[in-house]
This record gives sequence, C-alpha cells and structure tokens, in this order.
Amino acid sequence: MQEASGVSSDQTNEEFDGANADRPHVVLSRRRRWVVTTGVMLGMFLAALEATVVGTAMPTVIASLGGLDRYSWVFSAYLLAATVTVPVWGRLSDLYGRRTLYLIGVAFFLIGSALSGASLTITQLIIFRGIQGLGAGALIPLSMTINGDIYTLKERAKMQGLFSGVWGLASILGPLAGGFITDHFTWRWVFYINIPFGLAAAAVVGFALVEPKRAEKPVIDYAGALWLTLSVTLLLFALVETGDLAFLATPKMLAVVAGAVVFGLLFVRAERKAIDPIVPFSLFRNRVVAVGSITSFMVGAAMFGALSFIPLFVQGAMGGSATEAGILLTPFLLGWVVMAVVGGRLMLSIGYRPTVLAGLTVLIVSFAFLAMFGRTTPRWELLTDMAMMGAGMGLVMFALLITMQNSVGRGQLGIATSLNQFSRSIGQTVGVAVMGTVMTISLSAHLADIQQTSGLPAEEVQRVVHNSSALIDPLARAHLKPELLKAMETALAGALHNVFLVGMLFAVIALVSGFWLPRRDLISSEDARQAVKPSTAKPREEIPSSAAQCERLLMAEMTVIDSENEPAAVETAD
Repeated sequence: MQEASGVSSDQTNEEFDGANADRPHVVLSRRRRWVVTTGVMLGMFLAALEATVVGTAMPTVIASLGGLDRYSWVFSAYLLAATVTVPVWGRLSDLYGRRTLYLIGVAFFLIGSALSGASLTITQLIIFRGIQGLGAGALIPLSMTINGDIYTLKERAKMQGLFSGVWGLASILGPLAGGFITDHFTWRWVFYINIPFGLAAAAVVGFALVEPKRAEKPVIDYAGALWLTLSVTLLLFALVETGDLAFLATPKMLAVVAGAVVFGLLFVRAERKAIDPIVPFSLFRNRVVAVGSITSFMVGAAMFGALSFIPLFVQGAMGGSATEAGILLTPFLLGWVVMAVVGGRLMLSIGYRPTVLAGLTVLIVSFAFLAMFGRTTPRWELLTDMAMMGAGMGLVMFALLITMQNSVGRGQLGIATSLNQFSRSIGQTVGVAVMGTVMTISLSAHLADIQQTSGLPAEEVQRVVHNSSALIDPLARAHLKPELLKAMETALAGALHNVFLVGMLFAVIALVSGFWLPRRDLISSEDARQAVKPSTAKPREEIPSSAAQCERLLMAEMTVIDSENEPAAVETAD
C-alpha cells in the first residue's frame, strides 16, 4: 500500500481537490494506522454481531424473564435508539473529534450490554437495550468515518472490501454464536461477551488515534432527533398496546396516538427549518429517492420479521434449541451477502428496476412458503426458504442503494445513502412492533382452542400460555401434559403463521411501490464501464461495474456514509 504522501498529482479527480484526494485528513504512521483500523473493525464487529446474536437468544430470555407480549420491544428499543442517534453522533464527531465520540459510544454500548445481561425483568431489559442502542448508533458510522479520515480516497476504496468482509463474518457468526452461548452457558453471556472486546477496541483507538484540532462548527439537528424519537416511541407503544383490546378505546390510548401525531408534525416542521436535517424532505421530490425510501421501509419491516420471530418459531413451535435456531438464520445472512454482489453484476446486465422487482418477488415467495410451515416441517425446507429469503434481500437492498445514489448529484450522495439506511431502520422498528402485536392477538384468540383440545380448566390454560418458558425450556416442556404441549405448539405456530403473513404483506406493498420506479435506467452499461475513469466520470455515473466494486460498496448497505467520506469513482490498479 502506498503512503498517503507519496501519491502522484496526475491521479487527481476533477471533482476533488488534489490535496484531499492524495492525502488523508489524519496522517498516521503505517503501523499506527493499522492498529487504529484493527480497533475500529473490532468495534464494528461487535455492533454487527449484536444485530443478529440477540435474535437466537430472545426466546430463552423471554422464558427466563417473562413478558412474551413485550417480545418486540427488546428489538424496537435498540433499533430506535441506534437509528435516531446516528446523525447526532456524526455531527458531534465533526465538532469534538472522532476519537472522543467513538470512546463515548463504546462506553454507552458496554454499559448497556452489562446492564442488559444483569436484567431481572423484561422492562429492565428493554430500557438497557435502549442504552445499548445509543452506543450502537456511534460504533458503525464512526468506524467508517475514522476509516475515511486515516486513508486516502484510493486506499479507502480498497479498505471497503475488508470492512464489508468483517460485517459479513459477524452477520453469519451472530446467530450461531447466540445459539451456542445460550445453550451451553446462559443467555446473559450474549451481552457480557461484548465487554472484554469492547474494552480492547476502546483502548486501541484511544491510544493510537491522534487527531488534529477541528475548526469547523457543524450544525446539529437536535430538535429533529428529539421529535422523531418521541413520535416513533409513542407510535410503537400504541402498536404494541393494540394487543390489549380493552386498552384501545381508553383516554390513555387516544392521548398516546395524539401525542405521536403532534410530535410527528413537530418533526416535519423542524426538518423544514433545519440547516442540516436528519431527513431532507426536499430529496423526496426525486421520484427514485421517494419510491426507494418507501420500498426500503417496507423491506426492512419484512426482513426483521424473519430475524426476530424465526428463532421463536423453531424453539417454541418446533421444539428446537437455540443453536438450531441460529443455524437456520445462517443461510438467510449468507444468501444476503452473496446475492448483494451478484445483484450488482445483474443490475448492469438487465437494469436496476428488474433487479429490484426480481428480488421482491423472491422475497414474497419465501414469505409465502414460511407462512405455510408448521410444527412438523423438515429442517431442510426451512434452511432452503431462509436462503431464498436472504437472496431476495440481497438483490433488493443493494440495487436500491445504488439506484438512489445514482439518482442524485455528487453533493447529495452521502445523504441519499443515509436516507436509504434510515428508511430501512425505521421500517425494522415499526415492523417488529406490528408483528409482535399480531402475535399477541393471535395467541389470545387460540386460548379457547387450547382449552378444548387439552380439556384443562381455563385458569390453568391461561397460566401456562402466559408462561412462555413452558414451550422453550426443555425441563418445563417435559412436565407438560402431551395434549397441552401439542395444543400450545399448534397455537404458537398459528400465531406466527399470521406474523409471517404480515411480513408477506409488507413485501407485497414493497413490490407495488417498486413498480413506480422509472422504467428507464439512469445509466447505460457502457456508461457504467466508463464510470471509474476520472477523466470521463460524471456525477450521476458512479455505480459499480465489477464484482470487486460491488464488494467494496456492500458496507454502505449496513451503515451511514457522510458527505465527506462517501464512496467515489477512483482509478485502481489492475
């Protein structure tokens, strides 16, 4: 790898100042730079691992702490806190430096992890997961930003492959690690395991990263972040409490809904006035950005249905272990990573719109199969369906990302990328709350069937159904009467059947919105082959034209890229 100071000036891109392109913002020795890279990759690995490792442990967590009706809140609290704080962390790091804010983010993440592992009630776990999410909102984007600070433009493009490899590895290992730790130790170690690695990452970055003083004073949209958090939190509360039909017509529910609407309007007002808004509404005048954001929202909502409720289906309805649940999620994540790269090549051959529609069709078919599965479904059918679902996600999300990036000018590339990720994250947050409510209502509707099948008194049936450990804990299952166990498994499978139908509905809405994408590609294949040549590149022609470039952009699917560190078309050596 060339030293940053030794790159010749004839490689200067017409869109970038030569000094900025050939010299990193933070100049470090080669050894110190690799030490910092190791530290930020370790932190990013933890945040990526946490996104998947908890899913396989959650059924056991619920069995230990109770609160099946609050199942979705454990995910929603983490996702909401991480999503709304991402832009705040980024702006604060511009003001106070990457190292300081990165260390504060790691501290939040580790404190939240320690408290989550020590939780005694489901309410405590939800609160502590929110604290953990605050830290997660800093780890991934600031890792990418630090990478942009210490490497030149050309070197940064090469490093993207390494970062996306780390993310892919964490995504694949997460479900397996969560299942193994839960089965062989305790679910609490799913959170405690973050502490030693997080401390190592903080120590490495704290000692090795030395930054120059910053003169710029960025404007931070605190009001937008506050109103968005309050509005979405109240919306999630309303969605979750919908499971209690007696709560729907109460003044408290009306106040919650009214509060969500009022704070939502305040958010819109704040964003229109903000100098640097979290959600730039002006971009929605662009048809591709508007349709792409809606599609990303719906696909995100559908995706988290698989990641959150498949483990519960495997352990509760099929009698499997946490490790088996983790194994079933692995093909989903592996299929996503592989097909994201394949989708980049396919997009150049047939266009972005057919690629998106094909991926959405595959996603709908996979959810339709998932909704038909029951207690006795063979494991290989589940594995195959998970791989199909992951393949659909890979095709859709990567093609949408590149399409939205390619529909805007160079100066808006970073915010378009952020909006893609933001839409998907909010979709995940809302989707898991909706599906959790559907599961609660469906389980309540099966109480009479369970009582009739088992022949037990209504009081005993209610007691057992609300104690989820009876289905997930092997010892508790062994003490249930066979007819009651079968009835409960059938009821849970039926409730999750409805959950997966909701996931399919989200995917169908995404497909309908996908048809609104313009038919004409924004760039021809011939133009794409010229996009990496600095002398001929245009602002709207910066999409990948090779598998290697697709791999380097994979990380942009999972994180937020600011305008200073956005991916660029640069000349690379053969």
